[in-house]
Amino acid sequence: MAHYVYILFSWKDRKLYVGESADVRRRLLDHNEGRVASTRNRRPFELIRVEEFATRYEASKRERFLKSPAGWKETKNIKKTFSTPRGVAQSG
Repeated sequence: MAHYVYILFSWKDRKLYVGESADVRRRLLDHNEGRVASTRNRRPFELIRVEEFATRYEASKRERFLKSPAGWKETKNIKKTFSTPRGVAQSG
């Protein structure tokens, strides 16, 4: 069974969340319905990236990297794309 690392963008605080799951759609729903304690107060979320891995071990390793300082640098450009509310042009 494949496992996935996903990145969510919080429209409330404009920050990213990185997670790992075998069922990304269900997990996104859990986050947006407030069933995840660590993200309950940061809703709503938008799924902005998914990476597939053959094993849970590989996915967990990637998730740990993305949560590290080096990994957050890698996702910095992704966040810039989603830092402006939908339908609002970004200036500068």
